[in-house]
Amino acid sequence: MSITLTDQDKATLRTAAYGAVSLMAAAGAAGSPHKIATDGSIALASATGLIGHVLAAKSKDIKLSGKSVAELADHVLPALTSAMSLLNQQAPTEAGNFRRTVIVAVEAAARTHQGRPSPALADMTRKITEALDLADAPVTAAAGQDRPELEKAIQEIVDAGFVGVQLRVHDERGEWAGSAGVAELGGTAKPPTNGHFRIGSNTKTFIATVVLQLVAEGRIGLEDSVADHLPEFGLDRRITVRMLLQHTSGVFNFTGEYFPDGTFAPGIAWSGQEWVDNRFRTYRPEELVELALSKPARFEPGTDWSYANTNYVLARLLVEKVTGRSLAEEMQRLILGPLGLSGTVVPDTRTDLPVPHAHAYYRYEEDGEQKTVDVTRQNPSWISGGGDMISTTQDLHTFISALVGGKLLPAPLLAEMCTPEAKVGYGLGVFVQDGPNGGTLITHNGGIAGYAALMYSTPDGSRTLTASITYVDDAGMSMAEAFQKVTQTLVSEVFGDGQAEPAQPAS
Repeated sequence: MSITLTDQDKATLRTAAYGAVSLMAAAGAAGSPHKIATDGSIALASATGLIGHVLAAKSKDIKLSGKSVAELADHVLPALTSAMSLLNQQAPTEAGNFRRTVIVAVEAAARTHQGRPSPALADMTRKITEALDLADAPVTAAAGQDRPELEKAIQEIVDAGFVGVQLRVHDERGEWAGSAGVAELGGTAKPPTNGHFRIGSNTKTFIATVVLQLVAEGRIGLEDSVADHLPEFGLDRRITVRMLLQHTSGVFNFTGEYFPDGTFAPGIAWSGQEWVDNRFRTYRPEELVELALSKPARFEPGTDWSYANTNYVLARLLVEKVTGRSLAEEMQRLILGPLGLSGTVVPDTRTDLPVPHAHAYYRYEEDGEQKTVDVTRQNPSWISGGGDMISTTQDLHTFISALVGGKLLPAPLLAEMCTPEAKVGYGLGVFVQDGPNGGTLITHNGGIAGYAALMYSTPDGSRTLTASITYVDDAGMSMAEAFQKVTQTLVSEVFGDGQAEPAQPAS
């Protein structure tokens, strides 16, 4: 089988292979980094075949010097996965050759003069191996799974100005997964089709499910006053658990409130240069709630609807107070473990995304100059239960199909969840929307600093759409209109007749 590699493809392979050696040298800096790098590079030089030819042409396209271990890892580990995905798609035998070559080099780099790697080098060897093995296997689509209409739809998203997209569809024709665009600005590798990404407000559906599972266990009641469980905040006693999940509590949104007259009441800094400069700051959930409660309520509890991230930070604290365990532990017990969602994470204050992943960006102005920075790494505690989780398109599919299929909640509670309020059609942690051809869709989307997540399902779970879109975000939310258009196009293609207006290029 012949293989044609572009110059950028070759650069990706070289960066991945020599980057793995550089990463080992950086991780073992307390020992002998020069010897580590030398031993690893010598091992790479032993590569044969096409891989040997590519690696022998080591050139100036490898720019890894002057980086910290964390920076190198964020650059090299995704490159390893991208390299394996690239080769898996075009020449599986060369993929095996590349993996063996890198493993041999890493093992050579890991050896100390006693012949045993240090704990730091052993840990980095494990991470490099995981990155190699996370690559998508060669695609063997089922009969009838050539889906040019879906390929066209995701390419239109990229043409509309987004950096990359990964889409997964389950329907009567089976499963289809694909990606378009690039995983990283300046590169040519596509986003991984099952990469990790920040899911933003899709987190709310997970938390609502955990709360309802605790209701099913008799730990709390939907009509309980939240103040009875969280007395330390002095909440209005009329606010119930149901109101938190349905956004009818009236509490102020700690990320800021937009009012009907066009005015805006700010909350914490979550945009612009101020957020970029402080994106690794840690916020306590209690701190976010206290800020919100220092502001006037939007309305009397239960009398209106207004989307507020504060509701779901309170829901998080409620879970932790009732169970005596962290949200992450309860999420693992009730959802992630039973469903086998190994790619889904409750990160708390952790800044990194598991590999593989596409990158997200933020643009801001400083001294009259536009700057674009990579914000893939950030401390998501600023949004907490409002949208901090990480997942994959496969895990989101598994979750939403199991949820609506009755595998996580008793039928009466699932019916409560999917019963919308009258103003915007919000249930308990999900939107209940009309589909493009009639019928109903159960959905929640999310967005957080250059990542957007889509999750849609029919009420019986027989057809789902899960996706991640990466883009260059900014304080003016300049991609918002284009995002609405491309989302409508995808939903129409998967759940309707595909006749929605095509996505328009971003201005």
